[in-house]
Amino acid sequence: MRASVANPGVPGDPGTRRADAPAAARGALPLPALLDALAADEAVSGRRLAERFGVTRAAVWKQIERLRALGLGIAAEAGGYRLAAPVDRLDAKRLSAELAPAERARVGDLAVHWELDSTSSELLRRAADDPRDRLVCLAEIQTRGRGRRGRAWRMPLGGGIALSVLKRFDAGMAALSGLSLVAGIAAVQALEDCGVAGVGLKWPNDLVARGRKLGGILVELGGDALGPCHATIGIGLNVRLDAAAAAQIDQPWIDLAALAGDAVPPRNRLAARVLARLFDALEQFAQSGFAAFAADYARRDALRGLAVRVLRADHAQEGVACGVDERGALRVAFADGERSVDSGEVSVRVQA
Repeated sequence: MRASVANPGVPGDPGTRRADAPAAARGALPLPALLDALAADEAVSGRRLAERFGVTRAAVWKQIERLRALGLGIAAEAGGYRLAAPVDRLDAKRLSAELAPAERARVGDLAVHWELDSTSSELLRRAADDPRDRLVCLAEIQTRGRGRRGRAWRMPLGGGIALSVLKRFDAGMAALSGLSLVAGIAAVQALEDCGVAGVGLKWPNDLVARGRKLGGILVELGGDALGPCHATIGIGLNVRLDAAAAAQIDQPWIDLAALAGDAVPPRNRLAARVLARLFDALEQFAQSGFAAFAADYARRDALRGLAVRVLRADHAQEGVACGVDERGALRVAFADGERSVDSGEVSVRVQA
């Protein structure tokens, strides 16, 4: 497995690609480097930061404001700037160290980026040129993070996990029915491994707790419809959202800080557990399909027994959710009888 850190580098970080390191020397001030400098135990003045990176104090102030715009709390004190709270940075080497040797051996490539349009988009671009299986991509910042049906996925700097895995399958796309549910089960198991209980699954792709959204799954397929094909599995989790990020979310939400308090798992550990659980699940799914996960899903099904509204392109219909079938389609009891609906056809809303 090759672990790498990308875009842009942090001077002195042994995991950083060499071409990124001279950025500060050229008069630029990389945000990751500034963030590391602000992690000191005491406030750091704008003058000291300017001298350290060879830039003007105005350039320091500008980058401080960029970090604030990304959702980072930075206090301005008499002695200079200080982080309002420590930032739990994602790091490829630390994440890899959280994996058992056998788990690391299953990773085709692991890259942690500072900024991307989206982790899934990055893997989709790589899919045609990189033949390896189980490529892993994470990012601190996503400029175009997305969820199902083109919705935006918003995450402040250090406030969540944006992770994608590229998995290759010999079978065709029809055999991948229920994959998003399997990924959801793996994510919930990873949270349980880290001591976070009470998380359920809302069909077809949401992780929920206390009736609010904690995370989401996005599966995108490519390759030959009859096989072989590949799936890019994107997983987003809310770890610690600030007020500004929360104001942009158009549905009830929750984060791990609300669920776990002071026991919020470190992001690298949580990401490692997600990968380990997901790799196990994908291996079993490739052999047995969704049927092998039906019982696990039923135990975590947050929709079963609830009144729902099924929204199709041309009309809406109300019914009661009855679980999922052997393909992972949602079973709904309508007034005229029970039917299964596929995730590609509908959206589902819980009735108030």
